[in-house]
Order: sequence, then C-alpha cells, then structure tokens
Amino acid sequence: MSKMAEEKVLAAPATVDGGMQSSGDLQASSAAAARVRPVETLLRAAPLGLCVAAMAIMLRNSVTNEYGTVSYSDLGGFKYLVYANGLCAAYSLASAFYIAVPRPATLSRSWVVFLLDQVFTYLILAAGAASAELLYLAYNGDKEVTWSEACGVFGGFCRQARTSVAITFASVACYILLSLISSYRLFSAYDPPQPSLGNKGVEIAAFPR
Repeated sequence: MSKMAEEKVLAAPATVDGGMQSSGDLQASSAAAARVRPVETLLRAAPLGLCVAAMAIMLRNSVTNEYGTVSYSDLGGFKYLVYANGLCAAYSLASAFYIAVPRPATLSRSWVVFLLDQVFTYLILAAGAASAELLYLAYNGDKEVTWSEACGVFGGFCRQARTSVAITFASVACYILLSLISSYRLFSAYDPPQPSLGNKGVEIAAFPR
C-alpha cells in the first residue's frame, strides 16, 4: 500500500459495525442531548400533573339522585382510565428523574427509553379512546341496541368524566412529543442507509433492430 493510500485510510472516520456513528458523532449527540435535557425533563414532568389531575377527578366522580347512583367504577372504560393515568404518572416521575441526571449516552439506554415511551403512549391513548367512546354513548345513546342517553339524567357525572378525558388527551399529546424525542435520539445514532447501486450507472441493454 502506498503512503498516500495509508494516509487516506487513517483519515477516514471509524464507524461501528451495524451502521452506528463514529465516537465523535456520539460525543456530538451527547452534547446536543445535554442542551435539551432541561426542556425534556420539564416535558416529562408535565404529564405527571395532568395524569394525577385526570385520575383524581375520575376517582371523585360519583353522582346520586332520584334516579339512582352512578360511579366511575360502574364502567370498565373509566376504571381503565384511572389505572392508566396512575401508571403513567409514576412513569413520568421516574423518567423525569432519569433524564434530569446526566449520564453517558449509550445505545442500550436509548432503546430502553424509546420502548418505554412507546408502551406508555399507547397505554394512555387507549385509555383516552375507550373513555371517549363511553362518553359518546352516554351523551348520544345507541338506537341500534336501544341504549338511551344518560347524561340528561346524570349531567354532573358526564361533565366530570368529560373533564377527566380531556385532561387525559392533553397527557397523550405530551407523550407523543416524548416519543418523537426518544425516537430521534435513538435512530440518529445510526448512519443513514447507503444506496444499493452506489455511484454506478444502470446499464440498459441495447437490442439490434
């Protein structure tokens, strides 16, 4: 190998097997993560208050009148909303502390945060969607199965449930943003895929006339 070829090899950036970026790129990613850490910490702490508020409102949601008594525990979708908000509140607290403490950026940690963000995003989204469907039936009923609307009789119950569901969807928005952040952090550690053809032109066969 000539001297010029050796210099080119030494000057080329080293990459990790599997398409990961070089150590210099990882250090740059760590510096960028340090700059956005306070913002991400606040964003992870925000769902904590939202989830606790939605859970507390739903837990107190019980109405008694001359037509009877209705409580959130009578409806499975609202019970799921309470459990989901409780779990997401605990995760928000834990993840906010985890992100707030400076740590070396590693691929395994990025994968763990990414997967947990995905799990809890879908968890709270499913709870909000199920509760929204219950609210729709409570307000409008279902003529096909002869279900009458109930909010005309238990208006206070429906108003509190509607508030809790609205706050839950605010938490969903926060978790979607967190999922985007953790996705970017994880997949930016990999190099973009190289084109399969490279710089070679595509040869087209010429058939004689």
